[in-house]
Amino acid sequence: MKKTTKKSPPISPAKPAARKAAAPAKKKTAAPSESPATFISAKVDIGFGNHLFLRGSAPGLSWDRGIAMDCVAADIWTASLKNVKEPVAFKLLVNDVAWSTGSDYVVEPGQSVTVTPTF
Repeated sequence: MKKTTKKSPPISPAKPAARKAAAPAKKKTAAPSESPATFISAKVDIGFGNHLFLRGSAPGLSWDRGIAMDCVAADIWTASLKNVKEPVAFKLLVNDVAWSTGSDYVVEPGQSVTVTPTF
């Protein structure tokens, strides 16, 4: 039996792809009226299954109904507020029901604060 092999047609050299000039990347800048975020952290262990809420006087906050904070560790809760232009007075609540004791906390616009509330 005779062995046969198929020959492939010769491969023509690839043509270089046409290159387009890339447009320069635009820098992202914050809008002039946009202020830096204000960060609130609480260091407290409120027990498994409970959630920490934030109430106060800032855009997106209210004294009547809290916003849920993010649990980032067993005893660390965080929230960020945008478009804050005045000092923020705030309180923390467990499950949006039980208020923290003591005076209101205050944070300046664009600043970060960590509080240790008691209930």
